[in-house]
Formats: sequence, structure tokens, C-alpha cells
Amino acid sequence: MASSRLIMARLMILVTGTVAGSLIGCARKATETTAMTERKGCDAGIGGIPLPAGFCASVFADNLGHTRHLVVAPSGDVYVNTWSSQYTRMKNAPGGFVVALRDADRDGHAEAIERFGTVYEEGKEGGGTGIAVHGSTLYVEVDDKVVRYSLSPGSPVPKGEPETILSGLPAEGDHPMHPFAITPDGAMFINSGSTSNACQEKNRALESPGLRPCRELVTHAGIWRYDANKTGQTFSPNERYATGIRNTVALAIHPRDGVLYVAAHGRDQLSGNWPKLYTDEQNNQLPAEIFARIERGDDFGWPYCYFDGLQAKHVLAPEYGGDGGKAEGECSKKKRPEVAFPAHWAPEAMAFYSGSAFPAKYQGGAFVSFHGSWNRKPTQAGFLVAFVPFAAGQPGVRYEGFATGFAGPAPPPDPAKAAHRPMGLAVGPDGAPYVSDDTKGRIWRITYMGGA
Repeated sequence: MASSRLIMARLMILVTGTVAGSLIGCARKATETTAMTERKGCDAGIGGIPLPAGFCASVFADNLGHTRHLVVAPSGDVYVNTWSSQYTRMKNAPGGFVVALRDADRDGHAEAIERFGTVYEEGKEGGGTGIAVHGSTLYVEVDDKVVRYSLSPGSPVPKGEPETILSGLPAEGDHPMHPFAITPDGAMFINSGSTSNACQEKNRALESPGLRPCRELVTHAGIWRYDANKTGQTFSPNERYATGIRNTVALAIHPRDGVLYVAAHGRDQLSGNWPKLYTDEQNNQLPAEIFARIERGDDFGWPYCYFDGLQAKHVLAPEYGGDGGKAEGECSKKKRPEVAFPAHWAPEAMAFYSGSAFPAKYQGGAFVSFHGSWNRKPTQAGFLVAFVPFAAGQPGVRYEGFATGFAGPAPPPDPAKAAHRPMGLAVGPDGAPYVSDDTKGRIWRITYMGGA
């Protein structure tokens, strides 16, 4: 694949200009805004998130807890997974971890909200990230399992008990989430994130060397493949499909060719752990968050390597003999991504657009949500939904900001102060995308009104 597609400097200049353009495009004339909010699915102030001209949003639901991934069934009912974890300080909304939402009058606001599944207990871990619909069945990550519910016609809440599809998912370490994606024929690809930042002898410690071999790669930092149509499967090293991917929360199947794509988290703390080799400014730019096509046997290099988007190549990590970004060593043989995003943006979900409600340029492209960084100085970045266009079945060289401003007027120094942090993404059967926020439990529904 052409290295020009991976030049971070070009991409960063482009996305900065595009995000700014999105913000300008959203400063519409008062008469235009008023006219749009009078239409179904548009809230006053376009739901509080800047969007390109011609688009608007509604707050579909709010205060749902720590919402993670979501999915829209063919009926139009929305399902969202929530969790209680070390990242939420063991907090969540009361009731079941899975939330069913119905908008019967299609006005962009859920009138019926019901919770089901395992019930949250104060101060305890529970729930999960992954959720998907395959056929007439709802698949949900819960604790260390993936279970499925048969959807009931006429009722958003499943009537029967769930069946266990996969159990024994690793839940230790830094990245215990297990998002997944299911192909039309039932192949289920699931993430097992790394337990550590860089597989050091002491995790996230100053100048601690890396372990070789990195034994956690046997069951972590990769993508595993299972059968969504089969019950009673158990997680094991044998089903590993791809490796060297530190943590993949965003993954999706392209609707036209059934290919798996991911947007993965790069490592943290280059300057914090290796101040003799990296400045804080370099850490703000390294490493890239990657967007990649995944095939069986792929190795993207973690923890031995990281992808430098400025140089458009993998380089040796400092824990394994790296010299601050010059030496490549074994990394020259690792698979390269399709697109490089700015460092530490934290990609959390991906949804391909196959609807017809949006302009033609969005057809077949990928929306990617970014939770926002914590490892930048002095302020953070991300907190947006970006769009990666596809042409002839391949991702383009450019991406653009689509929905921005989730954090507030400007990204804060502390991500905990962000107003909202984008998380889940899904596209409904009517072509409207939904975006979840796992800070305050809000869901937005985005529509196109035309005129752009």
C-alpha cells in the first residue's frame, strides 16, 4: 500500500482544517437553524454537537449510565451495552446493564427505555462493551462472556434467557474490554486487549525494559475468531486471528466485501517513561492510532514496535532497543496500516455507512469515534467522530472531522473534565447514525436535512 497514505503531517494538517470547517459550517444563520429544528429529528442547537452544514442531531436518550457500544436492530430499536469497571470507579446506572430503546413515533427521541440482563451492583464490576445484532439475535458481552438473546417481535426486551456463545474471556490488566464484530455468515471477530502498556518488566515504569518474548501475546493484544452460530465455545490461544494490536475497541465488517477493519489504540508514555529519548511534544505526536484491514496471520508489531505516522513506518519501541524513532530492526517486516490518525485520540467504535440518507460521498465509508486523549500535554485532543471515505473498496488518503466539540468549547487538560466523550457508533436501517457517550450516558441521533 502506498506510503503516501500514511504521512501523518499531511493528515494532521488536513483534519485540523476540516474540523475547523465543520465548526464554521455549524455556525449557521439563525433562520436556517430555526427551520431545521422545526423538522423531526432536529433538536434546538443541533443536539449540542457541531456538524457539517445540512446535518442536525437530536438527543435520543440521556443519563443511561456508562454507555459503551450500541447497535440498531432491523426494527429500529436501539440496544446499548453499559458497564461498571475500574474506568468508571465501579459506577453505573441502576438496573440491567443492557438498555433497549424504542422511538415509536420516529421523532429522534426514545419514548420507551427498558433495562435487562445482569443487574448492576454498587461497587462491583459488570456489564461490558461489545454488542451486535446478527439475524434476529442480539449478542452482548457481559463480564467474561458473550451471550445471545432471541429478539421478540413486538417487544424490545427479549423474553427468553440468554445462551452463552463464548466464555473464559481474559479480564485482567489494562484493557479488559471485548468488543466484537460479526460477518453475515456468522464469523465473530473479538478483541483481547493487552494487559499492559508496552509489556515491560514493570508496567508503565520509568525505563523498565520490555519482556522478550512478551508472553501476554499468547492470549492478548490481538483479534480472535469464533463462530457466532455455535454455543459453548471457550476462549483459547488456538483461535487467534491477528496479533501485535495493542487494544482494538473499534472494529467493523465492511458491508460490501465482508472484510474486517479496525482502528486500534497505540501505546502511551513515550516521554513519561523514556525522557532521555522523547520530549513531551514528540509524545503528543507519537505513536499513531492506526486504521487497518485485518487478515489472518497479520502482525502489527506491538509491543516490539510502534507506528510512527510522521515517518510512515514502524520503528523499534524504546523497551526493545529503540533509539527514539530511527531504528527499525524487525519492525520493517510488520504489517502497515491503511491510515494513521493522531496520537492518543483513542478510537472507540467504527461503523460503515451503507444507508442512502446521506450524500453520496459517505457511501461505503467508515465513521470512527474518538474518546479523547489523556496522555498529551498541556491539553488533550480527540473527542470527535471522524469520517474515512472509501473508493473502489479502499480507504482514501484523507479523513475528516464529522461530529466535533463533544468535550466542550475546547479540549480540557484533564479528560475527566470533558463534557462528553464519544464512544459507540451504529447506523440505523433508515440511514441515521447514533453516537453514545460513556461519561453521562447520552445518545445522539444524526440526520441529514439537505442543503449542504
